[in-house]
Amino acid sequence: MKRLLIFHFVLIVAFTSAQRQTPLYIVNGVEMASVQHIPEENIENIEVLEADEQTVAKYGERANNGVIIVTLRYDKAARFTGDKPLADYVAERVKWPDNYGVARFVVRYTIEADGSFRLGETLQATDRQLRKRVLKVLQELPTWEPATRQGTAVASEHVLAIQLPKGQTMPKEPYVIIR
Repeated sequence: MKRLLIFHFVLIVAFTSAQRQTPLYIVNGVEMASVQHIPEENIENIEVLEADEQTVAKYGERANNGVIIVTLRYDKAARFTGDKPLADYVAERVKWPDNYGVARFVVRYTIEADGSFRLGETLQATDRQLRKRVLKVLQELPTWEPATRQGTAVASEHVLAIQLPKGQTMPKEPYVIIR
């Protein structure tokens, strides 16, 4: 939870300082222009260095606005070997007529070091039928290219969110105002 809060703080600082100078981002030892593209579940550690004499001496003038050092869980992310992104691949294979209404299924999963898919915790399921259909498609996924760290395959965690029919929004949950 602490890492998640720090990550969101880093993004807020990056967004609010966009008109001013942004900090120097270093991701796995490589300078980056931004960290907005990095999914938070891929982050192992974030270190924020203030723009003091020691930081500027180590990183040069680019560190005048501070340095944010991000260490990822792996060097290369796991890659789905299907013909499209995983969410699109699954949505295309789930039969979900428009008259079934809008439903969402969100699940955590792991890609093991051997490229196999392991289902994790269900984070949200608004419809049992959608859950059942998505799980059936997930059981038949092709093998992935696993994530790597220092040249060695490692397991990596991810989250999949499917909402069908595509392009429609979930209805707002009813609420009661008590006066």
